Amino acid sequence: MSIWNFNSSSSLFGSSNSNNLYSLFSERASIKSGTYKRLLRSYFDTASSDGTSSTSSKRSRGSNDIINTLIKQKMYPTVSEDAEKANSKLTSGLSSLKSSVSALQNDSTYQDTENGSTAADKVVSAMKDYVANYNDVVTASKTSTLSNKTAYVANMMSYTSKFADQLSEIGVTRKSDGTLQLDETKLKNADLSKVQKLFSSENVQSYGSLIASRTKFAGSSTSSSTSASNNTSTGTTSTKGASAAALKKDGEALASAELFAKVKDKDGNETDAYDIDKIFSTAKSFVNNYNSMFDAAESSSNSGVLANLSYIRERTKSNMNTLEEFGFSVDKDGRMKLDEDKFKNSDMSKVQDFFKNYGAYVASTASRVSYYMNTNANASNGYTSSASYNLPSASNYDTSM
Repeated sequence: MSIWNFNSSSSLFGSSNSNNLYSLFSERASIKSGTYKRLLRSYFDTASSDGTSSTSSKRSRGSNDIINTLIKQKMYPTVSEDAEKANSKLTSGLSSLKSSVSALQNDSTYQDTENGSTAADKVVSAMKDYVANYNDVVTASKTSTLSNKTAYVANMMSYTSKFADQLSEIGVTRKSDGTLQLDETKLKNADLSKVQKLFSSENVQSYGSLIASRTKFAGSSTSSSTSASNNTSTGTTSTKGASAAALKKDGEALASAELFAKVKDKDGNETDAYDIDKIFSTAKSFVNNYNSMFDAAESSSNSGVLANLSYIRERTKSNMNTLEEFGFSVDKDGRMKLDEDKFKNSDMSKVQDFFKNYGAYVASTASRVSYYMNTNANASNGYTSSASYNLPSASNYDTSM
């Protein structure tokens, strides 16, 4: 058959150059507006341009049939028997994966027991369960139609890729298809403290905590690919993005010279005093909106949201010594607190110098969180047809300081 078969049309979505189109095509809005059809038309017209006029005419008629079929399938999707099985396996697999992560986060797994089980044996057993359950979830996600769940699986895959070197050190390697392979001997001989640290529940940025977070939200998500697309127009997303927008304003305020302007006396002369109450009020608002943003956004499956939340966490973590000096602290869940007395007794000139950079960075990155939470990009954004995951490049963001 000619290039106008369904395999060629599928390649439009599967090629590395078409990932952005794949995300766009998943939106029902783009179908209703005609964008989907225009892009397909453009693709087929380009592919047929080399043929003779009669051949091109036949291909044009054939491509119209294909385009209309594709649009119908997108607007009124049907779930095949294989997809239903994958959906069921994905749902049950996520539950099993959650349990296996929990076992690797449990301190008792890393302790010898009286019945003769060594810590090494227990860790190997727990890791075997984790790898098996992880692979079942990844495999099922590739043919599942539960896009909200598969997007979280994509998040997991991206985190696994990020921690690939550390996982390899303990005998867990990532294969080309995204699944994992375990070298039991290497794991048994590994430093178990490294395994425990990698899966630590105390560190919200550890591999184990990140995977646990994704399994939690994926397990609670029940939307299908169709409903996921429709959810973006309900207004809920805009509400969730409000705290990120508010954090942006607070960060900008703390980075400004205006907030730290010296108080003037009754004659209008500048003194050496700061309006500490005003500065503290802004800092307190910053903390509240910081926490509210994470409460609202960390359950997102949108790649842009998750990437920028990660950047903020990392920037905060790298500046914890200075933040603590001013009375800021972060708990194990990544939520921030502020000690009023300690903050008000801090050197405000140092606070100002610090927030010129940190406040501006958080403001800039929070604005991206707000943007991604308020776009019509649905849960499958960043999740490609080959089950790979595209995070925004870190080079797009300011990483100075």
